[in-house]
Amino acid sequence: MIRKLLPALGGVLIAASVVGGTAAGGQDPQATQSSTAGGRAFDPDDFVAGAPITNTYFPLPKGRVLVYAGVKDGQTQRDTVTVTSRTKVILGVTATVVRDVAVHGTNILEKTEDWYAQDKEGNVWYLGERTAAYDPDGTVDTSGSWQAGVNGAIPGIIMEAHPRIPDAYRQEYLAGEAEDTAWVVDRGGAVTVPYGRVRHVLTTLEATAVEPGAYDQKVYGPGLGIVLEQALSGPPEVAKLVSVSGP
Repeated sequence: MIRKLLPALGGVLIAASVVGGTAAGGQDPQATQSSTAGGRAFDPDDFVAGAPITNTYFPLPKGRVLVYAGVKDGQTQRDTVTVTSRTKVILGVTATVVRDVAVHGTNILEKTEDWYAQDKEGNVWYLGERTAAYDPDGTVDTSGSWQAGVNGAIPGIIMEAHPRIPDAYRQEYLAGEAEDTAWVVDRGGAVTVPYGRVRHVLTTLEATAVEPGAYDQKVYGPGLGIVLEQALSGPPEVAKLVSVSGP
């Protein structure tokens, strides 16, 4: 994850949404879980095989490596996210494979493989993940894994082509396992992370029906993707972009 405080206006908007439990216009972000993603139906014909993911706020050029540092579950954590050259065909769509490895010191905490694809309009769809969380006792938890089209799982949108306030869209859906929804709460302003000062950011609030009352805030930088993320409820969790290498 990736996390940090919003610019002043964004912070006010988020505080209001958390207290009131609704988005602008009285819409609860979690209420969109059962709808199509952002009002869009997934259609394999809307994708071009091999098309690069060039969305301004969620670009995934092959070979890019992003490193994040922060705190989760009471301990420091470092995430290395790599956009691989591998692909995976899901529901007839060729998805880009992104690898994410989280560590605490020399101990591996989690390994995840995420699958994304961009449609012709520029929306980036999330088609699933294969995840393995490593417990100190040596057990491996893969319960967060899901794939669109398997066991009723439905793809969602991870980033719209033209995000606007107060857009809300489902990011993923597998009943009881993956039920995240995002809501656009702020555009503009700047944030500072170890990577540097990032301007013209986009901020979203995220909720999940799997954990009612839990909210996260994510801040996206143009040409970078997620630059900051933090939990707005529960134990402190925060992560910040440290470096970007590759294209």
